[in-house]
Amino acid sequence: MRKLFASALVLTLVATSAAGLRASEPRAKDIVDTAVAAGSFTTLATALQAAGLIDTLKGKGPFTVFAPTDEAFAKLPAGTLEALLKDKAKLTAILTYHVVAGKVMAADVVTLKEAKSLQGQMIKIDTSMGVKVDDANVVKTDIVCSNGVIHVIDSVILPK
Repeated sequence: MRKLFASALVLTLVATSAAGLRASEPRAKDIVDTAVAAGSFTTLATALQAAGLIDTLKGKGPFTVFAPTDEAFAKLPAGTLEALLKDKAKLTAILTYHVVAGKVMAADVVTLKEAKSLQGQMIKIDTSMGVKVDDANVVKTDIVCSNGVIHVIDSVILPK
């Protein structure tokens, strides 16, 4: 059921993104379109939709998103994701904790010790052995989008 919903969401997001574009107008993909096209952020797309954050992350930005993969969401304890999808306030707080205002490229991240999330709390950054944001490893960096950048992480990070 969840995969069916996620597939329908992806198709809706792709159709919505393509709506209104003329065939002759090439356009760089925004954060949402880029994540959907990657195919490994289906759960994130579902959560963004449930939290009402699609329009925000399709907005002007720029934003830096530490994006957990589907596998990262699968690491959450059983029932956690389902409960979050029903609690919009808590889901929004968690998702906005993964976003930083501005375009922070990998070269910038390694010079930081922390960054303020859109949720309001600071995300701890550790570059002593690879790059970690809180307890998540950054596994891919600098996926440039029209309105910011995505860095892929292997765990969902949670505000304190």
